[in-house]
Amino acid sequence: MMSAMKTLLKHLVAAAPTAENGERAVAEILKDYFLQHGLTAEIDIWDGKRANVWVYLKAEGNAGRAPLLVAGHLDVVPAAPEKWTTPPFKADERDGRLYGRGTNDMLGGVAAVAAALVEAARHRDRLGGDILFAATAGEETDSCGTARFVRMYRSRFAEPVGVLIPEPTDSRILRAHRGILWLKIAAHGRTAHGSMPHLGVNAILKINAVLNRLAALTLPHTPNPLLGGCSMSVNRIAGGSGTNIVPEYCAVEIDIRTLPDQSSEAVIEQFKALLAGIAEGDPQFEAEVSVLRRVDALETPEDSPFVRAVCRAVGTDQTAAAGFTTDGPYFATLGPVLIVGPGKPELCHKPDEYITTDALEQGKAMYLRIFQNRLSQ
Repeated sequence: MMSAMKTLLKHLVAAAPTAENGERAVAEILKDYFLQHGLTAEIDIWDGKRANVWVYLKAEGNAGRAPLLVAGHLDVVPAAPEKWTTPPFKADERDGRLYGRGTNDMLGGVAAVAAALVEAARHRDRLGGDILFAATAGEETDSCGTARFVRMYRSRFAEPVGVLIPEPTDSRILRAHRGILWLKIAAHGRTAHGSMPHLGVNAILKINAVLNRLAALTLPHTPNPLLGGCSMSVNRIAGGSGTNIVPEYCAVEIDIRTLPDQSSEAVIEQFKALLAGIAEGDPQFEAEVSVLRRVDALETPEDSPFVRAVCRAVGTDQTAAAGFTTDGPYFATLGPVLIVGPGKPELCHKPDEYITTDALEQGKAMYLRIFQNRLSQ
C-alpha cells in the first residue's frame, strides 16, 4: 500500500495544479485512484479547468451517525524551476523523501487520506461512522472551490460531526489560526510633465501621507491566549508610469491578520476614517480602500467533544494553534474544525519542498485510527 500511495502522490504532483493550470487534471487522477479501488468519486467542474472532487464512504451498522468530513485542497503554489535541484513537478524520491511542489502542502496529506480511505473501505464494519472526503480548488488564492463545495454540502449531506483539514502540521492537532484581511488603498492624482510638477497631483506623495499614518496606527484588539495579537504589514506598493511623468495613481496592499473576536468590518471602517482624516487637511487627497481577500479567524473550543474524540483517537491531549491560515473558517459553518496532517509547515511554498515517506505512512495510519474511532454518539 505504501507503493500505491507514493505512486498516487507522484501522479498528483505531475498534474501541476497551479492557479494557471487549474485542478481538473488532478481531480481526475484522484477520481481514477478511487475507482481502481472500488470507490465512486464525484467531480464538480467549472470554468473548464477548475474542479472539486469528493468520495463518500458509508460505514456498516452505524446508521444515523453524523459523518466525518475530511477536507483538503487540490491546488499548489507556482514553482520556479531554476530554484529547484530537480524539476518541481516531477516528484523525485531520494533518501527517504519525496521532493516536488505540493508533496508537503498538501498533496501529501491528500494522498495519505485517500490511502487511509481505501484501507478503511476494506473493513467498513470497523468504521466509527461515515466518511466524506472532499478535495477542493483554489485554497492558495481565493478559496473558490471551498466556498462552492460548502454551498452544495447542505443540500447533499447531513451535518458533520466535525471537519479535519490535512494541512502539514507534523501530525500535531491544531484548533485555531488567525484570519486574513488583505486591503488595498489606492490614491488618485493628476498627471503632468515631470518638469512641471506643480501642474499635477502626485499620487505617490498622497500614498506617502497614508504610509506615515499607518506607521503610527494601532488596531484595537484583545490578545488571544492561543493566538496572541493581530498584526499588520504593508507589503506591496505600485505607482507611476515613467520617470518624467507625475504619477496619477499609486496603491499599497496591506496584510492584516485578525483574531477570532475581531471584526473585519470594524478594521475596514478604521481605515476609511484614516483616509477621511487625511482628506480633511488636504483638499487634493483622493483615495479609497478595498478588500482583496478576507478569511475569518478560526478557533474550535478545547472542550469540544470533537476535539476530545480526535485527540483520543490520535493518542494525545495536546492541541495548539497554526501559524498559517486555512480554509477552516469556511468549513466551520458546517461543524467544528481541526487541522492535522503529515509534513512540516516550515517547508510550505519553498524550493525543494518535500515530505518524508515515514511521514506519509504515519499520516495514513493516523487517519485510519481516526476513521475507526467513534467520533459521535
